[in-house]
Amino acid sequence: MTIACPDCGALEDLPRLPPKSTAVCIRCEGDLEKTAGRSVNAAFACSLATLVLLLPSNILPLVSIDVLGMHAQSTIAAGIWRLLQRQWVLLGALSALFVIVLPFVRFGLLTAVLGSLRLGLRPGWLGVAFRWAVWLDLWAMLDVFLLAAGVGYYRLIHVSEAQITIEPGGACFIAAAVLIMLSRASLDRRTVWRVIGGELQAPSGDSMIGCTTCDLVQPTENAGNRCPRCHARLRFRKPHAVMSTTALLIGALILLFPANIYPMNVSSQLGNDIGYTILTGIEDLFDAGEWPLGVLVFCTSFLIPVLKIFAIAWCVLSVWRGSRAHLPAKTKTLRVVAEWGRWSKTDPFTIVFFVPLMNFGAFASATAGWGAVAFMMMTLLTMTASNTFDPRLMWDAAEARAP
Repeated sequence: MTIACPDCGALEDLPRLPPKSTAVCIRCEGDLEKTAGRSVNAAFACSLATLVLLLPSNILPLVSIDVLGMHAQSTIAAGIWRLLQRQWVLLGALSALFVIVLPFVRFGLLTAVLGSLRLGLRPGWLGVAFRWAVWLDLWAMLDVFLLAAGVGYYRLIHVSEAQITIEPGGACFIAAAVLIMLSRASLDRRTVWRVIGGELQAPSGDSMIGCTTCDLVQPTENAGNRCPRCHARLRFRKPHAVMSTTALLIGALILLFPANIYPMNVSSQLGNDIGYTILTGIEDLFDAGEWPLGVLVFCTSFLIPVLKIFAIAWCVLSVWRGSRAHLPAKTKTLRVVAEWGRWSKTDPFTIVFFVPLMNFGAFASATAGWGAVAFMMMTLLTMTASNTFDPRLMWDAAEARAP
């Protein structure tokens, strides 16, 4: 069957692959399909188990803390609620969306789609539901929150003398986050789209347009209509992609400075307020001897956001200049940015985990700072920029400049 590479637009004849195989685009060298470690049954089992575990993960306490005879517990909802109570509405609302709402929506849709396929059912909504499940993959961030909780946990046990206990909700939460990563690794998207149906062999010589969601090819005259398989809008190229991406990058670059200058969180101890920026938090980890954790936080909170901005800007400049140099490398870089950019939200999510645990009234408390809001918005803009940009434009511009 013929598909269109979503990264460079090349039409590829893609046969059914044997187990443990990988199909690579001959033009941009991107992976079109992988069968190694992929299984619809395994993905369905992980998705269903994740959906079941999401409820106790959000309701039951994750961890409890005991310090100087005082006791506090942390739940995801409690951390978000305390942020909302303290007028950090944007930070709390986005955290609730990414950590609570979207995981339920994504795995509800994914479980319904894979369950229907297992039962041999083909309802008309399968394509739309799977399109949304695929699109929400990067935005449902319970696995990112697991990393944030781990950072917060190790900060507490190694920097303070508090006694931390993992509660039943924490066990469910860890299991759900691990299953999320397993479901992502085992999901064979190409097989699911193939079972949903609609693939065809494109006639040679005809001008075709590819759906960037399910890779289905259609005649060019169908541009502007809905894809018959996933019902996404068929477009020859994303409209205003370069200008939209440039505006988002400028906004992210501006927010980069307050995100690193203003405190991410403010701790109050015996009436004294102490603000912690990203760099001071990393410095404290190194001073406490936790250099592996410090390196991890430095990469997720500082290095990756900066590299994301410059990597996407490199691709935008390639379109403006019509550059033909390093096109496969630029395309691969954009894929990596889109995949790994979500892990930059570790620091804001750490605050959601940390705030309920530091709720001891006048003795000790914690809340967010303006740096967390700026950082959350910066990472949101860079993630959006990596999705609004159309890498096929780089290849178009290079072809237009070719002699």
